[in-house]
Amino acid sequence: MSETESRPLVVGVVGSLNDDSVTRLATERALAAAADRGAETELLDLRDYELPVFDPNADPPAGVAELTDRIEAADSVLLGTPMYHGSYASPLKTALDYAGFDEFEATTVGLLVVAGGSYPLPALDHLRSVCRALDAWVLPHQAAVTGSHGIDGELPEGDRGRVEELGEQAVAYADIEPADPEAQSPPAPADD
Repeated sequence: MSETESRPLVVGVVGSLNDDSVTRLATERALAAAADRGAETELLDLRDYELPVFDPNADPPAGVAELTDRIEAADSVLLGTPMYHGSYASPLKTALDYAGFDEFEATTVGLLVVAGGSYPLPALDHLRSVCRALDAWVLPHQAAVTGSHGIDGELPEGDRGRVEELGEQAVAYADIEPADPEAQSPPAPADD
């Protein structure tokens, strides 16, 4: 649990730099649903961070530690991204490159993709693969908002329901912990 111990912390990371981002709108909606379920919530807007392309030979820029510390402190992380060219957006990829196992291992992660068209599954699959590689526990429920070019200020009802469900599940599964490997060991054979 987070520092409050009584309420899970759900952090939403917005992987869009667009000022009129439907991704931001949808992530905020998911966080509002998480708050309605009793969570403490925080929005991490990647516009607020200077994140150059990750270079393992360079010192991380100022602000990276704040971003990764906030992700690591979360009980659940919602990753919101627009779909660009069949995958998730480069700002989110860069943020994930700066993060790693310390931030995501055994953390519940919810996925949210916003598409101008109607086929965001490749972006969801790519993001799920990355999160699994980081040993995150990715929610089976994922949310997609389609037809984003026609959305102005309010999500359509069907999309809103899926996005709110994502926020609710981020709270419901915030306390998932990995199984104890020793507890899963087969019992020792009995002496005959």
